[in-house]
Amino acid sequence: MFINETHTDAAIWQFRVSKMLLEGQTQFQTYQICEIPRFGKSLFLDYNIQTSLLDEYIFHECMSQPAMTLHPNPKKVAVAGGGEGATLREALKHNTVVESHMVDIDKELVDMVRDHMKEWHQGAFDDPRNTMHYTDARAWLAERKGYGFDVILSDLPNPHEEGPGQMLFTREYFQICADAMSDDGVLAMQAGTASENYPECMASCIKTLESMDCFAHVAGYYGLVNTFFQPWGFVLASKKHDPHALTVDEITRRFAERGVKNRYYTPRFHHACMTLPEYLVEAVQTRARILTDSAPFVWTA
Repeated sequence: MFINETHTDAAIWQFRVSKMLLEGQTQFQTYQICEIPRFGKSLFLDYNIQTSLLDEYIFHECMSQPAMTLHPNPKKVAVAGGGEGATLREALKHNTVVESHMVDIDKELVDMVRDHMKEWHQGAFDDPRNTMHYTDARAWLAERKGYGFDVILSDLPNPHEEGPGQMLFTREYFQICADAMSDDGVLAMQAGTASENYPECMASCIKTLESMDCFAHVAGYYGLVNTFFQPWGFVLASKKHDPHALTVDEITRRFAERGVKNRYYTPRFHHACMTLPEYLVEAVQTRARILTDSAPFVWTA
């Protein structure tokens, strides 16, 4: 049995399934949980691989840890999307957190994950600091203007043409996030592939965030996610704190004080993942555009 995922018109990833554990359909998407040789237990949504036990920690540490670490005292955190619960898990590693909110539109999927993907959430859904919300993340954040989140983690689906994700990668959405953040708040988002084959989404997210006066610092970074067969891109936008100014010693100190231990995003590796290759720098300069609700990014890969 195989699951084929079309990456671009040039390539299809083919995953050999050794055992199908669970499959079904929610109101919003189909899902499969299966065993894949070497990758282990893996989740597909609409026949696109989302995560595997092999290296889920790489994606989820990148999704959460740079923003959480950059803020000097992250107390109030919002996670938009992130259905597996692993982005929330990583945020809650920081003992500074007193209040977290996870917002995911698909309660059926989260309920399935609670029972069948415990390796990912590790109980984070039920952490007493956390509150779950099952609704549209953009609308929920828009209702919390002035709430003062220290960190917002936007772990949302890519902006495919047939899905609602397009409106979660625009200047207007980023402004909604900024309005819900504290005066020194930090936003982090997953931004699609960081490969030379298709860098336009990530590059456009960087350019869009750089165009906004509310963010003093914008930094693209990436993680080497073998499950996706390519480097995966993220973008951090901060109202006050400069991620490039963080030193190894300061990150080490914050980890020790907060009880954080990571396997991928470590003090030594911080500046490595924050250093973009030249093709991504060039993509921001020559192939990116500012994304708006009226002209969003449409994922055609």
